[in-house]
Amino acid sequence: MTDTTCHMSISLDGFVAGPEQSRDHPLGKRGQELHGWHIGDPRATEADETADGWLMRPRGAYVMGRNMFGPVRGEWDEAWEGWWGAEPPYHAPVFVLTRYAREPVGMAGGTTFHFVTEGFDAAYARALEAAGGRGVDIAGGASTVRQALGAGVIDELTLDIAPVLLGSGERLFDGVETFDFDPVEVLHSPLTTHIRYRRRDAG
Repeated sequence: MTDTTCHMSISLDGFVAGPEQSRDHPLGKRGQELHGWHIGDPRATEADETADGWLMRPRGAYVMGRNMFGPVRGEWDEAWEGWWGAEPPYHAPVFVLTRYAREPVGMAGGTTFHFVTEGFDAAYARALEAAGGRGVDIAGGASTVRQALGAGVIDELTLDIAPVLLGSGERLFDGVETFDFDPVEVLHSPLTTHIRYRRRDAG
């Protein structure tokens, strides 16, 4: 059975991105403060390295929202190919939720972005098929993760809880009424507390 994962950095007040996301601030203002544990802060420890291994483990396919893919809104009126340069870190098919159709975009290293206009369930079904049993990851952002939680498809959820208050932005759990996960592993560093949860019926 394909295991579905999700790994998100989050502030103490529940935000996974700061306010005013833009081309200059893809994570919103101050959003980068949530990610020091894996983007070069010298205070990072072995715990952070272990959690980075969880984050970067190969998956068979990914699902993400259009807001995570890039800052372009409305029709695809420019040739945006993501934030990650010529070789994104996914090395697998990525299914991007959008209201606007677009031809797939192939990148170096095996990543192909597919644009799905039929909603989360359709994107997830295509990801499962493409993964071929190698696992699906719900890459974000907040809206896409909420849809995945609502659909009950996430087997393993990892939260990197940074000691930061953002005050506003994209809150992860708005509208989520139940949390059917148990903590199975906790690691900590001066930069964050990593909590790995498993869905109670996922084994």
